[in-house]
Amino acid sequence: MKITIIGTGYVGLVTGACLAELGNDVFCLDLDQGKIDLLNQGGIPIHEPGLDQVVARNRAAGRLRFSTDVAASVAHGDVQFIAVGTPPDEDGSADLRYVLAAARNIGRHMGGFKVIVDKSTVPVGTGERVAAALREELQTRGARQDFSVVSNPEFLKEGAAVEDFMRPDRIVIGHDATPAGLKAAATMKLLYAPFNRHHERTFWMDLRSAEFTKYAANAMLATRISFMNELANLADHVGVDIEAVRRGIGSDPRIGHSFLYAGAGYGGSCFPKDVQALERTARHYTQDLLILRAVEAVNDKQKLVLGRKVLSRFGANLAGKHFAIWGLAFKPDTDDMREAPARMLVRQLLDAGATLAVYDPVAMAEARRVLALDLSAAELARVRFADSPMDALTGAEALVIVTEWKAFRSPDFDQIKAALRQAVIFDGRNLFEPLAMSEAGFEYHGIGRSVLTSRKYQPRLAA
Repeated sequence: MKITIIGTGYVGLVTGACLAELGNDVFCLDLDQGKIDLLNQGGIPIHEPGLDQVVARNRAAGRLRFSTDVAASVAHGDVQFIAVGTPPDEDGSADLRYVLAAARNIGRHMGGFKVIVDKSTVPVGTGERVAAALREELQTRGARQDFSVVSNPEFLKEGAAVEDFMRPDRIVIGHDATPAGLKAAATMKLLYAPFNRHHERTFWMDLRSAEFTKYAANAMLATRISFMNELANLADHVGVDIEAVRRGIGSDPRIGHSFLYAGAGYGGSCFPKDVQALERTARHYTQDLLILRAVEAVNDKQKLVLGRKVLSRFGANLAGKHFAIWGLAFKPDTDDMREAPARMLVRQLLDAGATLAVYDPVAMAEARRVLALDLSAAELARVRFADSPMDALTGAEALVIVTEWKAFRSPDFDQIKAALRQAVIFDGRNLFEPLAMSEAGFEYHGIGRSVLTSRKYQPRLAA
């Protein structure tokens, strides 16, 4: 099948590469000439495990190409995926300018029936706006080509996107019941047939319900995170181990274990903006989503928790004190710094007068770029970008862990203790067991974790 992907960002590039992997002829369009040049030279503009091999393999096979040629992209694909950014507007609503611009470009150049697929995360009613933009362009041209708009939201986790696309737990497709809509649905069924060979993974629904499903899913996951973070903050005050609580409630099949880990708050490109956009949609219809407002407020507060723990331990004035930070990306296996909790921590510690050494296995280049935007030149001069985890520790009062990279899970604790001025660790992702850390001679501060851990109370076999 001939497929066009509009946008080579995170969603578009993964979608295009994976559809090419299934044997489709994929044309990826982006108006950023630098990004297209990089892709055509064999580079990848984002960090996503396994994506570089999929792109290289399908470029070599001739099934995947990259271009800035809008007319050629529209002519190529019977199915046109719109996978452009929908950043938050000033009021929190999704900014649809790029989505609607893509729709107008399709209408300006199309000939013959096209299936227009909204792959970007968009608010309810966007499909109708995309259709209106297409009709307007066609009327301007005096053309009468037919089309249908379909909603096919993505459910890709950064760091596992290729696996998520190739082994989806569900495929959501929304379409209308017109003859054109049913024709589009048949096309989408054929496109996704390889994923449904063993059992049906596709959920068919109307256009608006499909758009809503994406926001509802992300809002639910964000709610679980904020709920556990709020419980963890209480656990710190009442002497409870939140990890024991997590295991206890997660064993209930009605609850499950996913997204119940307490930490330093969520970030990234999806949860923050999607929660805000759903709230904005609710306000448009004079509805007040009280739970989601609380979810957002808890998360904003949670991003301050690690810094407050440091200030509580070392005092409000950190002048003359130096700290090491491990992990800058908002989650492991990505270089994404959007809404990353580490950015808030850096700001807190610098405001208190500290100097910092920071390290991330992948996100160092992106962190340099983002922190240069967040900080003044004088503030940035107080941040050293370390060459390795251990290099970051030299002369630091304490280690602060923000991102749960696998490389941080089993470090040489003797080496850490020798490098730090004080054997103090603030663990924003609860990587280590408090009791084990205490026995190893560390002062350990987790999120909602008492040193009286559940392991201490596990019964031992009689001799």
